[in-house]
Amino acid sequence: MAGHSKWKNIRIRKGKQDAIRGKTFTRLSREIIVAAKMGGGDASMNPRLRVAIEKAREASVPVDNIKRSIARGTGELEGVDYEEIVYEGYGPGGSAIILECYSENRNRTVAEVRHAFTKAGGSLAENGSVSWQFNHVGQIVVDRGSLDEDEFTLMALEAGAEDVVVEEDGFTVFTSITDLHKVNGALEAAGIKASEVELTYVPTNKTELSQDDVPKLLRLLDVLEDLDDVQETYINVDITEEMLQEV
Repeated sequence: MAGHSKWKNIRIRKGKQDAIRGKTFTRLSREIIVAAKMGGGDASMNPRLRVAIEKAREASVPVDNIKRSIARGTGELEGVDYEEIVYEGYGPGGSAIILECYSENRNRTVAEVRHAFTKAGGSLAENGSVSWQFNHVGQIVVDRGSLDEDEFTLMALEAGAEDVVVEEDGFTVFTSITDLHKVNGALEAAGIKASEVELTYVPTNKTELSQDDVPKLLRLLDVLEDLDDVQETYINVDITEEMLQEV
């Protein structure tokens, strides 16, 4: 398992961060609501909720907001009833796209997603059409610092990681969804603090785009990201800095 092409990483390199559009708190609150709804409000027993809470804290979401979102998810407080919906589609050059959406109106969301795909040169696909090209896993990102590559890799694997990808600026550790927090806990116990702990979709079958298709894919991703219900976007394409500079 190698590489992680979540669109967030590309979006950050382009300087188009969620905070600029004011979506961060809304997205994180929805994530907590859905996680609590699906797995209960006890973060110690609900790994997905723990991830959501940690991300919210890192983004400086107020504690009261986090508590209210958990209460809404468990039904203790009335509020919008969000559900998680995963959509799959195709982009330029046969690229595969997975969208995680949180919606209170499934019919509206699918109509908006379909329109966005069509508007920007993509197509909405049936469930299962592209998801076979991804693994749904846990991901832990650790800055390199003074860590020894061999020692860190061995430590992560012994803690239960499925794979460790060594990159120039650090390490990406992949785990099963259920082992994400066990592995991260072992790293923390060894004094290693992760910069990112989350669930993600990792492409296993990547598509190589022509340079002409790159700006088309970026436009499609921008249109999809602008939809309020889209939480995360994943693609099976590696877009390099060089490609972005030529766009």
